[in-house]
Amino acid sequence: MLNVKQINNFVDVSACAVDANRIREIIIDQSMRAKVGHIGSALSVADIIACLYGGVMNVPDPKDDDRDRFILSKGHAALAVYAALHLRGFIDEDALNTYCADNSALGVHPELVCPGIDFATGSLGQGLSFATGAALAAKRQNSQRRAFVLISDAEMNEGSVWEAIMFAAHHKLDNLVAIVDVNGQQAFGYTRDVIDLTPLEARWRAFNWNVHVVDGHNVPVMSKIIAELSGGPNGKPMPGPHVLLAQTTFGKGVSFMERQIKWHYSPLSPEEYAKAKDELRRSA
Repeated sequence: MLNVKQINNFVDVSACAVDANRIREIIIDQSMRAKVGHIGSALSVADIIACLYGGVMNVPDPKDDDRDRFILSKGHAALAVYAALHLRGFIDEDALNTYCADNSALGVHPELVCPGIDFATGSLGQGLSFATGAALAAKRQNSQRRAFVLISDAEMNEGSVWEAIMFAAHHKLDNLVAIVDVNGQQAFGYTRDVIDLTPLEARWRAFNWNVHVVDGHNVPVMSKIIAELSGGPNGKPMPGPHVLLAQTTFGKGVSFMERQIKWHYSPLSPEEYAKAKDELRRSA
C-alpha cells in the first residue's frame, strides 16, 4: 500500500511539527472569532491530525475515489480537522473564517458540504461503525484505500463501539486504523469516574485487534507505526484491524486549559485568547 518515498515524506518531523502548531493557532483564532467552545478537545488531537494530514493518509484530492477515508468520530473537535484541511489547501481562508457563521459549511461538527469531509459526525459512538463499513467496502471493491477513524476514550462508554470492534476483528479488516484520543476526560468529568476503561490495552487485545500504545503528541512515532502497519520498511502487513491508543493531554499547548474540564465547552475571553496565543508563539 505504501512505498518508501511516501514513508520518508510523512516522517518529516519538522514539517509535521509546524502543522501541529499551526493547527493549534487556528483553533484558538477561530474559536475566539466565533465565540465557540470545544477548544480543549480540538487541541488534544492537533498532533494526531497533523500526523494524518501531514502525509500518513493518501488524500491527493478530496474527490479522488481511491483516497483514504477519515472519520472524526469525536465530531466536536472538528475545528482541528478544518485547520488541517486549510493547511492542505482544501479549504481557503475565506471559507475558514466562516466557521460557525450562518450558512457556513463549517459547523461545530463536520458535515458533508465541507470539502474533505467524508462522513458527517457528532452523534458520539458512531464513527467506528462508519469506518468499519468504509474498510469493508474497500475490501469488496479490491481497493487499496484505508479507513482511519479518530475516536475519544469516552465514546467507549457506548455499546455500539464494541459491536464495531467485534465486527472489524471478525472480518479481519487490516485496512482499518482506529486512533483513540486517550485524554481521560469528557464533558462532565474524568473518564475514570464516569466509566473506568482500564485496562484499555487488554480490552482491545481481547477483541483481536493489533494494539499500539503511543504518545499522542509524538508525530514521527505515530507516523512510523502507521507506515509499518501497511507493510512499510519491515515487510509484511500485520493481519487484522489496528488501534493506536494515543495518550494525550486535554487542552495540549495552552497551559491554563490542560486537563481542565471547563474547556470542553467554555469560549475564550479576550485576555485568555491573548495568553493562549502568546504561549503558542513561544512554543513554535
